Amino acid sequence: MSSVIDGKAVAAAVLEECRSEVAELKAKGITPGLSVVLVGDDPASHVYVGSKVRTCGDLGIYSRKIVLPAETTQEELLAVVQELNADPAIHGILVQSPPPKHIDEEAIIRALDPRKDVDGFHPENVAKLALEDKTGFVPCTPAGSMRLLAAAGVKTAGAEAVVIGRSMIVGKPMALLLMAKGSDATVTVAHSRSKDIAAICRRADIIVAAVGRPEMVKADWVKEGAVVIDVGINRIEDATKKSGYRLVGDVAYDEVAPKCSAITPVPGGVGPMTIAMLMKNTLQAARQIG
Repeated sequence: MSSVIDGKAVAAAVLEECRSEVAELKAKGITPGLSVVLVGDDPASHVYVGSKVRTCGDLGIYSRKIVLPAETTQEELLAVVQELNADPAIHGILVQSPPPKHIDEEAIIRALDPRKDVDGFHPENVAKLALEDKTGFVPCTPAGSMRLLAAAGVKTAGAEAVVIGRSMIVGKPMALLLMAKGSDATVTVAHSRSKDIAAICRRADIIVAAVGRPEMVKADWVKEGAVVIDVGINRIEDATKKSGYRLVGDVAYDEVAPKCSAITPVPGGVGPMTIAMLMKNTLQAARQIG
């Protein structure tokens, strides 16, 4: 029987930690502040931003939501970022991804004050992650995935881990976290050009699937007793659902789960951790900036 790693429960525990940290900061006269900037009218982005703002309100974190029209220019968005960089009430800045196609997202990330880059995407924070400098910010999804492994009691030291996907958002930072001192896993990063990904995965004690392909990881990719962290969240058509679709991960859960010692479901696994770790990063920023 596999153990299902309950992301909702672990996220709730992280948010309770945050609640205590907010109280400690406020006792020192510091009210943590997070600004979320949303450009355009993407429905999913509005849902994500709403969740972040509500979570801030619940924890007592000051939040400022800035919604800009889809036709906002690069220069106008950069001006908003610079204003937030200079605002002492704001400790964390997040520009919701993806922006409209005419926006150069990389340039926006580079314009952020790295001390306020709570997404962990600024080059300075990427470098700090590689250098194992704890003053940097770790991207929220991989940070949450590591927290899930710890909560499930998974021993990473000496384990063979395979990360499927090499994005800067999940794959690369996840590999760095797993191989860092203290985690001490032996890490292979597999991707679209890897030869025989199934054979690579069959060696793994830990598989982290972050490739964005529905139910790509099948039962014959996974050895008995492996731990699987499914970062993927994909919509597939399902006529039996009122919405016409259902959410699945990058792992074929029903066939893979019986082989695992532990596995995250989709939804309810990694997803809830992302906002929880964003709150953690915002509080770290507030402590460091003061």
